[in-house]
Amino acid sequence: MGSIVAIVGRPNVGKSTFFNRLIQRREAIVDSVSGVTRDRHYGKTDWNGREFSVIDTGGYVIGSDDVFEKDIDKQVELAIDEADVIIFVVDVTSGITPADEDVAKLLRKANKPTLIAVNKVDSNKNMLDATEFYSLGLGDYFTISAINGSGSGELLDAVVEALPEVTDEEEEELPKFAVVGRPNAGKSSFINALIGEERYIVTDIAGTTRDSIDTRYNRFGFDFKLVDTAGIRKKSKVKENLEFYSVMRSVRAIEHADVCILIFDASRGFDGQVENIFWLAERNRKGIVILANKWDKVDKETNTIKEYENAIIERIRPFVDVPIVFVSVLNKQRIFKAIETAVQVYKNKSTRIKTKVLNEVLLPEILKNPPPAIKGKYVKIKYITQLPTPQPQFAFFCNLPQYVKDSYKRFLENKLREHFDLNGVPVSIYMRKK
Repeated sequence: MGSIVAIVGRPNVGKSTFFNRLIQRREAIVDSVSGVTRDRHYGKTDWNGREFSVIDTGGYVIGSDDVFEKDIDKQVELAIDEADVIIFVVDVTSGITPADEDVAKLLRKANKPTLIAVNKVDSNKNMLDATEFYSLGLGDYFTISAINGSGSGELLDAVVEALPEVTDEEEEELPKFAVVGRPNAGKSSFINALIGEERYIVTDIAGTTRDSIDTRYNRFGFDFKLVDTAGIRKKSKVKENLEFYSVMRSVRAIEHADVCILIFDASRGFDGQVENIFWLAERNRKGIVILANKWDKVDKETNTIKEYENAIIERIRPFVDVPIVFVSVLNKQRIFKAIETAVQVYKNKSTRIKTKVLNEVLLPEILKNPPPAIKGKYVKIKYITQLPTPQPQFAFFCNLPQYVKDSYKRFLENKLREHFDLNGVPVSIYMRKK
């Protein structure tokens, strides 16, 4: 659960091609349906029954022709910090370049499992050329062709072997709430206000908290773990792609959490970077609560709560059934409400609806509004059941599942939300053949 594999290397060696092959599901195709552009350089894959996240660091360098060495170095350093296993991609056709040696030097110093993937090996002659990569001093290498996929099986076997052991005790642990957001949104202050002690030295320098820290919160009948990720920091350089840092920092915390408490600074607005973190949590099917912090600083004449809420909802369509709480961490305003809401979302996420109830409630709704006929064929939905998964997923059994369009699935989701409390929880709907 939650292991991260990072793909590093200099530009133009085929990192993204390899990344796309790994996550296969070409998420771009899925995303274009809901019309949301989301982060294309982070995805999930599984091999031999082991699921892990893959991050393509190459996607975060802007202007790949004149990439500064130090930009690549920064990304490799960050990958070393965050990843469990690193895949270092090199190109057999160009041999070892100074940039490769540079990356190798950083990787040798790090004590992280690193696998060299020699890309563009598509003939026996190339096989021989690959031997020179031994001299990088990172041990054995794997020859692959990212374009046609040859060799990636052996590489992935090695990746899975190098991943940390999965422990079972994670399962019965307390619910985990991750506090996520941009730097300086008030994440550490929020946790301090809850716990009532200055556990974090909070200064106005973005990124003063480096690692995510877990704190147990046990009072007023609540018992859960708070995970602070205050390390999501924006770098001062405009040259590099800033989202990379926020994504890398958020990924692990979000993956390990049950509910994400997304804090943003209301006086600065719900901007693209906040939105990215929101979609990251949504794509991982986590419960979500949005906290608009520093509400005391917002000019109330021009911004009523309702207008402000609507502006956020516009940005997070189609998943708009998300609680938004307006707080001032500094004045300790409504922070208790924020925690109550997060606990409620956690309960909603583990909602189990009896099959009988589902069918009694939804079949009449479906009769009133059946799926539109396609090519004269009528879709008949006969039966609905909730799947035994950690978050709400529903299977609708029908005669022609392939004819049910996304817009109708959204209609079904809205009906589910109307009748059952699924506030703050992403819902998955599957059409199955009866």
